[in-house]
Amino acid sequence: MSFLLSRIVTLSITAAILLYAVPPLIRTESWVALTILALAAAGIGYLYLSPRHVPAKYLVPGTIFLIIFQIFPVLYTFSVAFTNYGDGHRGSKQEAITAIERESLVDIPGAPDYALTVATKGDDVVFLLVNQETKQVQLGTEKGLSNLDGAEVGLTGKVLSAPGYQIIQASERDEDVQALRVPTERGVIKSVGLSRAIEQEARRKYDASCDCIVEGGNRWVADGKRGYFVDASGGNLIQGWKVNVGWSNFTRVFTDPNVSGHFFGVLVWNIVFALASVVTTFALGMAVALALHSPRVKGTRIYRTLLILPYAMPAFAMLLVWRDMFNKDFGLINRVLGTDLDWLGTPMSARLGLILVNLWLGFPYMFLVTTGALQAIPRELTEASGIDGASPWQSFRRVVLPLLLVALTPLLISSFAFNFNNFNLVRLVTAGGPYAVDNNLVGKTDLLITYTYRLAFEGGSGQFGFAAAISTFIFAIVATISVIAFRRTRAQEEVYT
Repeated sequence: MSFLLSRIVTLSITAAILLYAVPPLIRTESWVALTILALAAAGIGYLYLSPRHVPAKYLVPGTIFLIIFQIFPVLYTFSVAFTNYGDGHRGSKQEAITAIERESLVDIPGAPDYALTVATKGDDVVFLLVNQETKQVQLGTEKGLSNLDGAEVGLTGKVLSAPGYQIIQASERDEDVQALRVPTERGVIKSVGLSRAIEQEARRKYDASCDCIVEGGNRWVADGKRGYFVDASGGNLIQGWKVNVGWSNFTRVFTDPNVSGHFFGVLVWNIVFALASVVTTFALGMAVALALHSPRVKGTRIYRTLLILPYAMPAFAMLLVWRDMFNKDFGLINRVLGTDLDWLGTPMSARLGLILVNLWLGFPYMFLVTTGALQAIPRELTEASGIDGASPWQSFRRVVLPLLLVALTPLLISSFAFNFNNFNLVRLVTAGGPYAVDNNLVGKTDLLITYTYRLAFEGGSGQFGFAAAISTFIFAIVATISVIAFRRTRAQEEVYT
């Protein structure tokens, strides 16, 4: 029964995805994506309607989610790293040309003034235009102007009705109204406000013969390597387009002095922070777990409940509380200690503060997993080592700790990966600071992930391609360390199991 239900649910989800995705794919003529979707749906339908291939019925859903949420984002990020994608380079060359021409639109002297009425035909927004001088009614679409017969014009000069068109308020489709440009012989007609339209022409126009933008005597020639229109002096127009730049984003990390110094400095601190976070949280969590594991300790349930409170509280809120506690002027720490220190104002104290906050947030997790691992270790082993003459420290170091590491190393690796990319901690407590006076791009507590975020989303840089390259480095570093650690874990398992 449960298997039948899972088949019904899977096929229903597949059908729902098809109904949702197929119409827009057809509308945008995305035939490759449509073909892939159709083949995937056909394969899923065959698999779950056929009585054969039972193991695949369980593996396919997980594999699909793995591809969508893990493999595809990694591959997409890697592909973006080979482009100049970012602010000013988000679209195609044709989109850049269109944007440049639109931004240079000016009124055409002597051009007619139009009374504007907005209408729809199906899902498309159109302009119903009445020439204020000739009173001629015309239809304006993205394809151009055409005469409109049978329209009823009111006393105000606006169209009241037109056969085949639904009159609407311009505010109902405001974005579409603002975006619509009706091409004419001299330029385009665009809306001005909600009830008026004018004809404008572009000062800067694209000339296909020279592959350039022309404005009077000025000329900007297309540079396919940079994705810009460039003039003779090397200056470029702001609007560019997305192009493939090869390995330049990766080599920039090592060759650009403005980047390499920051990158390696941030990388070293990033590794130190991740290692310090794992070591301190594991050491404290294990120490507390060992203390409460002793049969002589009473009230262990109460202690354990209290100790997991930091882990149970919302980390987002607790990070903001810690930030305020470190505040120089009204922070709790300065009030209690009677000091006037700027805890987050110097590199060393800010870094130690981050490690302290992360210790407070992270040790309950290590305490929980270590407690579980300790309970899985037979007490007979430690008792036998004591009978053989081992001291408590020797028993812990030779028996308990190796067995704990065999069980917990995968969790320690995942903790390292998490702390290597601990964006929230840095963002909410120090915001990457403190910053040097002459550099507001990289702070002393920045991790690679916060540095990447700032490159991509702050400071008006929008360097998504370069940020993707750094993200690829992050992935490679964490993956390499994880592989090495897992290999050592296997070696430990062979010895202690």
